[in-house]
Amino acid sequence: MISSRVKDMTSFIVMDVLERANEMEREGINVIHLEVGEPDFDTPACVKHACCDALECGHTHYTHSMGMPELREAICEYYNSTYGVSVDPDRVVVGSGTSPVMFSLFAVLLNAGDQVIISDPHYACYPNFIRFVGGEPVMVPVYEEDGFQYRPEAIREKITAKTRGIFINSPSNPTGNLLSADRMRAIADISGPEGPFIISDEIYHGLVYEGKEHSILEFTDNAFVLNGFSKLHAMTGLRLGYMIAPEAFIPSIRKVQQNFFISANAMVQLAGIAALRDSGEDVARMKATYNKRRQYMIGRLKQMGFGITVEPTGAFYVFVNARHISEDSYKLAFDILEKAHVGVTPGIDFGQNGEGYLRFSYANSLENIAEGMDRLEKYLNR
Repeated sequence: MISSRVKDMTSFIVMDVLERANEMEREGINVIHLEVGEPDFDTPACVKHACCDALECGHTHYTHSMGMPELREAICEYYNSTYGVSVDPDRVVVGSGTSPVMFSLFAVLLNAGDQVIISDPHYACYPNFIRFVGGEPVMVPVYEEDGFQYRPEAIREKITAKTRGIFINSPSNPTGNLLSADRMRAIADISGPEGPFIISDEIYHGLVYEGKEHSILEFTDNAFVLNGFSKLHAMTGLRLGYMIAPEAFIPSIRKVQQNFFISANAMVQLAGIAALRDSGEDVARMKATYNKRRQYMIGRLKQMGFGITVEPTGAFYVFVNARHISEDSYKLAFDILEKAHVGVTPGIDFGQNGEGYLRFSYANSLENIAEGMDRLEKYLNR
């Protein structure tokens, strides 16, 4: 008998699209991948060299369950230089990717029936993390005309005695939009010193092309921050992430880390230090390339008639209104895949309020993006 908490877990639809695309490729069909949110760049050379050096020097053993002190200190230096906030290294928790530390977060924050407010649309896996530990995700719709930003008053309406957290993600997956500083400040005010904790997923920080991203720690300490190396530093396969948590939660988080994860990979932690301190030129080059792709993709999608009321300025996604074509985004995405041989993600993957939308990723070469847009245009013309 399969446990109910797993049986009731929703699938990650983008992976359904990718797996069908892979089947088509094995049949000899060329597919343009605009569905997956993974950097197409090689990992920076300084990171690879640091991995190799660490391996040669024997860094193949367990580390502190919270992460190497040197890496935690480097993360604090990064947050200080980037956002002007002071963080004690003892508040930093390092894990094998952001997902494991997110699990630790909800394991210590939520009892059965406790609630976490999340936006709709949202990253597809957030509700499953919350439900897995017995919590309840509470959806707050966000809208295209607002650039998919929270309306603070809509958050207030959803707060109950059971509300333990308010989840924010800026730049956002799937929309690529940013929360403004004013709205972040307003959300921090809702939290206050005794209210629900803010949970800020900052994994796409650094990939911002207009305006400036803000860490929630600029506005409140009553917050958990999630971040990592996968997106900005093109290190998805190396699996390295971290959390900054309020001091009172650290002893409990340490117990979860010790029992379920032991420690993150030792040599990859040393590579993370190199990423933070030595990869600036590589990151700048990748960011400039992403921006060119972003501008090109937005232009082409608008020409084809897709709705983009507020242009996305972060991450590597464009979330478009496709309701004039179909209100069944799942069916539409697979029809595009089968007939145009272009992989895109249906908006329903990200919540009920994402229905009728499609997510396009520009984490692919400009040449492939252009070919994908050409194929999509022919599909629409047919």
